[in-house]
Amino acid sequence: MKTKDFDRLFFSRTHEFLDEYLASQCSRSPYTVKAYRDALTVFRRYVVSMGLSLKSFGFEDCTRDFLLGFMEHLQKSGYEKSSCNQRLAAIKSYMWYVADGDITWQQNALMVSRVPFLRNPEKEREILSEECLRALFSAPGNSRRGIRDSTIMITLYDSAIRLSELLSLKVSDVNLQKGSPYLRIHGKGDKDRIVSVSDNAVGHLENYIRLYHGPGSPGTKNLFYSVIHGQAQMMSPGNVGRIINKYADQIRNEHPDLPDKVHPHMFRRTRATNLYQNNIELELVSRILGHASTQTTRIYAKPSLEMLKDAMDRSNPELNAEEPLWPDDEDEFARICGLR
Repeated sequence: MKTKDFDRLFFSRTHEFLDEYLASQCSRSPYTVKAYRDALTVFRRYVVSMGLSLKSFGFEDCTRDFLLGFMEHLQKSGYEKSSCNQRLAAIKSYMWYVADGDITWQQNALMVSRVPFLRNPEKEREILSEECLRALFSAPGNSRRGIRDSTIMITLYDSAIRLSELLSLKVSDVNLQKGSPYLRIHGKGDKDRIVSVSDNAVGHLENYIRLYHGPGSPGTKNLFYSVIHGQAQMMSPGNVGRIINKYADQIRNEHPDLPDKVHPHMFRRTRATNLYQNNIELELVSRILGHASTQTTRIYAKPSLEMLKDAMDRSNPELNAEEPLWPDDEDEFARICGLR
């Protein structure tokens, strides 16, 4: 099989796309870069599985039919539709990056962009009930590790921050002064924001910091950390997930309404929904969450039954003040009926 010129090979510019363009020039987060890298890696494996070589698979070989086959392969392999769409989006983005640098490939990029995403009906986004939240927060108990675990869950909920934001918190980002306690969050796109915390969360954070950053502690700057082989390291997302599901399993029998799978983002979603249902303006909820647009925040704007009932009542005020259909006067009623 004849080898193409390097600059015509499909994967010839993936390195600069991922490590220079996305990471350095666009300042995308490491999580975004990883998602794009994973998508292109999955596509590379599909190319090889089709009996093709990376040394011969060119941009012109990435046709509409080839990508449709790739999407079909992903579905047969058990990927969720959202995951399939994310991988397709990464390939489209990469192709437009290549086409912007070389007009030769603009027709190919346009062809790739026309490959449709899979229809993915929006699922009901589960949240935690007030009873489940209370049970989860109290499940760890008062042991040293239990205090750490409950503080993690309470901080996730109270501040509505992302898991990545929680794990990147430094001790210096925590201000627990009375009257104005807050966390300084380093969010997506290198954007910092201030998030207020409740008095309840302040108490747990103070207790945790006293135990884990007091005398005899490892001296790490990370607020939450794991000690591995005697060295304090940033806690991993997987560790937080295991902590949460450990306590979810403990309370599940007594709380059958607990979702089948409880994950860290569910605390953020629950907090955002509760704020909205307590009549907090969507713009303020958006600011708390660190969203660039309120359109993103709308996915959390789930009205409660009370909100729906109130809206229905307010939209039909005449029903509540409706005049009686029939007169109270018996003679008048008889006349209407054609009687004397």
